[in-house]
Amino acid sequence: MPVLSRDELRDQLRRREIAPIYVLFGTETNLRNLAAATITDFSFSDGDLRDFNESEFSLNTEGNLQRAFAAANQLPMMSSKRVIRITDVRVSASGHRDTIGEDDEAVLMAYFQNPSPSSVVIFVADDLNGVRKMGKLLRTHATAVDFAQLDDAEMAKWARDTVKKAGADIDEPTLRYILSLIGNDSSRLGNEIEKLATAALPGKMISHELVDSLVPNSRELSNFALTDTLVGRDRKRSLLILRKILDDGAEPLMILGLISYNFRRLLMAKELMSRGADRPEVARVLNLRYRDQEEFLANARRADADALKTAIRRIAETDLAIKTSLGGGGPAGARLQIEMLVAELATA
Repeated sequence: MPVLSRDELRDQLRRREIAPIYVLFGTETNLRNLAAATITDFSFSDGDLRDFNESEFSLNTEGNLQRAFAAANQLPMMSSKRVIRITDVRVSASGHRDTIGEDDEAVLMAYFQNPSPSSVVIFVADDLNGVRKMGKLLRTHATAVDFAQLDDAEMAKWARDTVKKAGADIDEPTLRYILSLIGNDSSRLGNEIEKLATAALPGKMISHELVDSLVPNSRELSNFALTDTLVGRDRKRSLLILRKILDDGAEPLMILGLISYNFRRLLMAKELMSRGADRPEVARVLNLRYRDQEEFLANARRADADALKTAIRRIAETDLAIKTSLGGGGPAGARLQIEMLVAELATA
């Protein structure tokens, strides 16, 4: 059967058309998880005893696929349906760390060919390669929904709908302003809108001033902008970015912590890739958002492991120098120390 979009799934749910088996996949994991929760809610009727009829099985535990289907084949208890969520589903391009393999084909097909009419089974996939045999099998025999990354227009529409659901109002310039601060991170955007909607009471209008007071600018201080220029040995741009961040009021120790954090993550990524880890595993271990993965992993590939280790030692030395006022105390001394470090790292 064809893969559905988010909008097609939403239309089906509005019509209360609930499929017996779903597989939800894609990079927009926040909306994927919200969809799993929504399907679960729509599967039950008023008065159903949900506590005894809602189960979740992680495929990180051996044998849980069989246990999930055994639960799905049980009759509901004082409910119209059972809902079984199967999480941590991975069928990757390399096969590394897969949680569903060809050994599971017989178990899957036995259920797919005769699904319980009183159960809804939801596969929540972290990685679902469309070329591998098991990835094709899941997409073919379940109602598959692709949660692709939202583009700017889709994110704006999603934000408007979220503001409306939160019972608040917002004008277009203010909405665009929020998006410019947060970017395409639906999880954080949803949290910030909920916070703003509550703060906007009783008038309900989310204003530009309210956004300024409550929403930090995550794009001005990017986790990767300074690191990117350091790894790229762009000394001039590195110092320009650093000075902009310092002039905006950031503390030198906070910036140093940010640089240290990213260099350590680059070294971890380098070591993981040297051991054969694929992109999804590296992204999972380092908790990388999809939109940050390409830039970060490109930096990791071109960075030298020994240079990263040297940089981490120099960062630690600079941290000590700032905290002990070595080479000058106070804000001016701390600023000089971190400027010297950035100049050195960008030319090392």
